[in-house]
Amino acid sequence: MNEEKNFQNPITAFDPMKDAIEYGLDAGQRWILFMDVLRKRGNNYFETIRKGEPPVLVFDYEVILEGRTFDRPVNYDLAKIRPRKTDAVDPENRPIIVVDPRAGNGPGIGGSKRDSEIGDALAQGYPVYFVLFHPEPEPGQTLADVEQAEVRFVEEVARRHPTSEKPALIGNCQAGWAVALMAADRPDLAGPLVLNGAPLSYWAGVQGRNPMRYAGGLLGGIWLASLLSDLGNGRFDGAWLEDNFESLNPGNTLWTKQYQLYANVDTEAERYLTFEKWWDGYTEMTKAEMHAIVENLFVGDKLEQGRLSLDRKKILDLKDIQRPMLLFASEGDNITPPQQALDWIIKTYGSVERIRQLGKVIIYMIHPGVGHLGIFVGSKTARKEHMEIIRSIDMVEALAPGLYEMVIVDKGKKEGLSDYDVRFEERDMKDLLALNEGREEMTAEDADFHRVAAVSELNDTLYNTFLSPWVKMFSTELSAEILKQSHPLRVNKYIFSERINPFMGFFKALAPLAKEHRSPVSAGNPFTALERCVSDSIVAVLDGFQSVRDHVDEALFFAVYENPWMRLLFPENTPNAKPERETETGAAEAEALIQENRERWHGAMGKGGFVEGVIRMITALEDSDHAVDRDALFRDERLMASNERFKTLTKREFLKIAGEQARILQIDEDRALATLATLIAAPEERKAALALARKILMPGRGGSDRQKAVLSSIGRALQMA
Repeated sequence: MNEEKNFQNPITAFDPMKDAIEYGLDAGQRWILFMDVLRKRGNNYFETIRKGEPPVLVFDYEVILEGRTFDRPVNYDLAKIRPRKTDAVDPENRPIIVVDPRAGNGPGIGGSKRDSEIGDALAQGYPVYFVLFHPEPEPGQTLADVEQAEVRFVEEVARRHPTSEKPALIGNCQAGWAVALMAADRPDLAGPLVLNGAPLSYWAGVQGRNPMRYAGGLLGGIWLASLLSDLGNGRFDGAWLEDNFESLNPGNTLWTKQYQLYANVDTEAERYLTFEKWWDGYTEMTKAEMHAIVENLFVGDKLEQGRLSLDRKKILDLKDIQRPMLLFASEGDNITPPQQALDWIIKTYGSVERIRQLGKVIIYMIHPGVGHLGIFVGSKTARKEHMEIIRSIDMVEALAPGLYEMVIVDKGKKEGLSDYDVRFEERDMKDLLALNEGREEMTAEDADFHRVAAVSELNDTLYNTFLSPWVKMFSTELSAEILKQSHPLRVNKYIFSERINPFMGFFKALAPLAKEHRSPVSAGNPFTALERCVSDSIVAVLDGFQSVRDHVDEALFFAVYENPWMRLLFPENTPNAKPERETETGAAEAEALIQENRERWHGAMGKGGFVEGVIRMITALEDSDHAVDRDALFRDERLMASNERFKTLTKREFLKIAGEQARILQIDEDRALATLATLIAAPEERKAALALARKILMPGRGGSDRQKAVLSSIGRALQMA
């Protein structure tokens, strides 16, 4: 009887009228709160402009160098981030410089949250500096001026830390190629480079998946950027760059972003307004800057080809970068897909052996799905990938030259130095080629993009000769400002401000009442499920439009640039099949450098003593499986610190010696192990060294067959087998 009384038929629990009233009240309250958030966003737009569009940093900072005071003024500044009370920053640690992208938006996104690149670096005790910029460029400012300003910034940071290792640079998005330019120009200045979502190979991509690379060809190249700059009275409006980004994913731009706010307005409002404050802060470039970027990078792809010159004198080549590079890309990035971040390695070096011969360390890491902004903005990415990158920033200089993939595996919080295992696994060019549909297809596409560059130059010449003078004649500061404020992205912001739209005052008055009497809908309300279904249907339609549009653009691109008439008018200078585009002089210099390095490390094999010998042994053991375990290396450091001979060795000294010994082992491992007897001559020292090496293969860590074979070789070399 009780069972019958307690039984509830789920069908009778459905009350359409009650559910409809409940949903209608919730939807109405959400709509009021949603519109109030848009009102606040519109007001923030005007407030941000009034304040001069300051950085969205949540960290205190002080400007220590102002680019506007330089002989060649630029709108960039160097700021020192003030540590928080909880940050145990050691001024002797290597300084880290974070550079944000000037790609249409304002600065500060690299430190807009506590969980960020800046926050991670401070938490780990590194002094942190930040390169910021102002919304308007200095008159006559060029890309070369900006690059030289960044050189001065790095010099200043190094001057402030004379006893530390060279500064590490973190460049996000377009700041990535800017950092690469600076490091290629002055390879003596920088330490390791971390490039997040940074396009270095602009023509790369996979057919059917990366449509943005076709935009330059479909729009005719550089001339459009020149036209927009002339209409802006000599300045290019960064809102157009953001518009390109927004147009890539109409489903997210036109619906998902707004719907997510509406559906979760009780919890999403603050995050949405914080992000939009940065997203709505548009910056400008001079015509010369934008022209150089489009000509050399977006359309010309000259950086990858080793043909880029900012001052028309010195050629900047990515091969000139001497320090380790860590490239972070994502499969979910539709702005800088992994091919655009990594394919330059294939075209510049051709083989991993060449990378080793030239003494370069290149590391890459690919996220399976985070979007472009999430690479350097997402909190989850900051707590995992960026935290581990910064933890590894010193260790990467101990790697032997070569190509590696940084692999992060979650291991929980019970053991080790962090929540993750980090390994640097050796990779080959075939691993990079696997990201593409095939090397031959890439080469065929390069021919099309060469034609794009030729058409672009012709169109730009015609525009500057016949049309540009007329556009400049009728452009004024007033007309430029009118066009700027008429941009759809700006109108979409300020149209909801009560300063422009008096009707928004109703939402300002109603929002407090909606919050006070908030009545969220129950989780199982069927009308909420229907709302989500409608939302998903709208997204599906917009995604379908995007797919059709992208395929049409791609087909049109190839129809135009593979047309026989186009091939006849713009015959292709057959791309060099050799991956290295070196002149005879450059090739001779490279070979001389390779020979010099080989002789240097062969000569170093017999130099050193007990310390160098033991580190060589342990380095051979750690790298015997073609991978280096970061935490294992740190454990080795602590293990050796328990030996009297290593107690005075600092972490920096240990990593320096480990890097040298890794290079020696790479040149000739058999000979390097055989000469251990020269480094460790005394029998008692050999016993101690071998015992220490065997301790590395303790039962808790195990040991592979390869490691055991290396240990056996060490024993024979020391005549202790």
